[in-house]
Amino acid sequence: MTRILTVAGAQLGPIQKSEGRDVAVGRMVRLMERAHQRGAQVVVYPELALTTFFPRWYEEDISNADNWYETALPSNETAPLFEAARKYNIAFHLGYAEKTPDGRRFNTAAFVDPSGEIVLKYRKIHLPGHKEYEPRRQVQHLEKRYFEVGDLGFPVVRAPVAGVDVNVGMLICNDRRWPEAWRELGLQQVELVMLGYNTPSINQDRKGFEAHHLRVLHSHLSIQAGCYQNACFGVGVAKAGVEDDHELFGHSIIANPQGEMIAQATTWDDELIVADCNLDQCALGRSTIFNFAAHRRPEHYGRITGQVGSVEPPRWQPPVNAAE
Repeated sequence: MTRILTVAGAQLGPIQKSEGRDVAVGRMVRLMERAHQRGAQVVVYPELALTTFFPRWYEEDISNADNWYETALPSNETAPLFEAARKYNIAFHLGYAEKTPDGRRFNTAAFVDPSGEIVLKYRKIHLPGHKEYEPRRQVQHLEKRYFEVGDLGFPVVRAPVAGVDVNVGMLICNDRRWPEAWRELGLQQVELVMLGYNTPSINQDRKGFEAHHLRVLHSHLSIQAGCYQNACFGVGVAKAGVEDDHELFGHSIIANPQGEMIAQATTWDDELIVADCNLDQCALGRSTIFNFAAHRRPEHYGRITGQVGSVEPPRWQPPVNAAE
């Protein structure tokens, strides 16, 4: 029997610093209602979907940022989203800032089944930006200040979704740019990768010019290549629009195992994109070009796990007796 899963990417327009979780959750519930009307069985929300992208704001005392973190799911504020999932029998992916009982802080995503059970959790590993305030920057990017590197690895779980068993995994934002992250999931036969992002339209580091259209291209290229090279579907869902005077580029997409874009958002607002994902399509790449058992050569990949920074190669030298 064909394994078809109808997936919705629930792009969010901007969430302003002054807006409470009730505003964001209300919008997310309305998107879930629309997803139900369109037959979706899974809804994917963005990274840090409950708040503004707060790592752009500097706090000397990190405890002053506690209000941006979730200490429990569901909470009173997020309960309406869990209730809607039960009502519509929809599973969902939620990106949020997590503060653990022992005070650790992570940029986290959870995959929640319709009953409200957290089936899988992922904590972002590739944290961009910097840790300390940098006066030269017009906008700070302080993920390294507000979050620890994720400690859960890249887990994949086989989960029942609407009567279909699906191998699900997650990435968050900058993770999508790292092929190692996708390959970790691919080596576990992932079929559906859910990822949220909050990516500015301008490279705030300003060490060189990067055109807006290239920012979007690089995002799509990373997701499409990850799907193709690991024979899986990918749902990349953004926050979009002008948030606290800073532009996020949106352009949420769904990609198939051939690397094709099968759905794309076209606004900077709350927008739902939906696609039927035939999970059986994952088998072709996994059994041919990317048949890992037949073709991978990990004995030659030592640099990938044994080295962090890049190094210059040795300089070529002509043979000693080259003139003879």
